[in-house]
Amino acid sequence: MAHHPNLDPEIRIALEQTPLPVFDLPSVAPEELDGLRAQINAFLAAAPPADTDVVIEDRHVPGPDGAPDVRVRIYRPAGEGRAPTNRPGLYWIHGGGMVIGVPEIDDAMMIGYAEQLGAVVVSVDYRLAPENPYPAPVEDCYAGLVWTAKAAGELGIDPARIAVGGASAGGGLAAGTVLLARDRGGPDVAFQLLVCPMLDDRNITPSSHEFAEAIVWDRAANIFGWTALLGDRIGTDDVPPYAAPARATDLSGLPPAFIDVGELEVFRDEDIDYALRLSQAGVSTEFHLYPGAFHGFDGMVPDAELSKRAKAARLAALKRAYGL
Repeated sequence: MAHHPNLDPEIRIALEQTPLPVFDLPSVAPEELDGLRAQINAFLAAAPPADTDVVIEDRHVPGPDGAPDVRVRIYRPAGEGRAPTNRPGLYWIHGGGMVIGVPEIDDAMMIGYAEQLGAVVVSVDYRLAPENPYPAPVEDCYAGLVWTAKAAGELGIDPARIAVGGASAGGGLAAGTVLLARDRGGPDVAFQLLVCPMLDDRNITPSSHEFAEAIVWDRAANIFGWTALLGDRIGTDDVPPYAAPARATDLSGLPPAFIDVGELEVFRDEDIDYALRLSQAGVSTEFHLYPGAFHGFDGMVPDAELSKRAKAARLAALKRAYGL
C-alpha cells in the first residue's frame, strides 16, 4: 500500500525500514477470531521496563448486575506499602476496536504513568464484541470505575483525583463511561483523557471515507468493529450515546477533557467535532491534531519526534489535572 503524501517523513522512513504487519479483521471467520486476537495482542504488547519497581496486581471485582466479575489490573508505584497515600488515580481502558485487546497490551504505558505521575493505575479487562455486544463493554468499564472509586482508600487513591482515560476503542469507552457517571450521579471523575477515541458508529464524516485504506485501522475495520458491537443497530437512530458518544446531544457537566488524533485516520473528524462540542458545552478541553500521523502512530513508531511530542502532551495534561 502506498503511503499518504502527508505522512510524517520520519515515520515514513521507519515504516519503510520495518513495515507493520497486516491483520485483516473484516475478513476473519468467527471461529478464527480468537486466534487473530492472540496474534494482535502479542504484537501490541510492549515489554515492561526490566528495572521497574511498579507492583502489578490482578483482581476480579463486581461486574454489572447479573454479569460476571470484571478483571482489573492494578499498577502501584514502588515503595507505597499498604497505607493510603492520596495518590492520583488513573482508570484506564485499553483499545482494540471493541473486538480485541487485554490490559496487558498497555503494561509498559501504565507502568510509565505510575512511575512518572506517582499514580495508582487501574486498567479494566472488559468483555469484547461480538460475543458480548453493547452494553456489555461499557457496562463492564463503568462497573470497574465504580469499584475503583469505592476502593480508593484501600488503593491509596485520592477520590477527588480520579481520571478516566483510554485509547482508540478504549477512548470511546472512556467517553461513554464518563457520560454514564454523569447521568447516574457518580462516581466523580476529575478528568478524561481520550486518545484517538472511537466515537461514532455512523461512518459519515469526510475522514471516515477518506481513509478507506489506511495504516492500522481503516474504514472496513471500523465498520467491522462497530457492527460487532451494535449488530443491525449500527448507523440507525437506535444507538445510545453510551455506545457511541458522538451521538450525545448534551455534553454539559462533563469533566475537563484532553483529546488527540492523527491527521491521517478515520477518527479525525469525529474527534475534532467532539472536542469542539465539548468546548461549546462549557467543558474545558485541550485538543491536538498531529500532522502526518496515522492511528496509533506513537505506539507503532515510538521513537519518532512526533510520537514523543504526543506522549509528552498527554503526560503534561494529566499532571495539570492532578495538580502536580
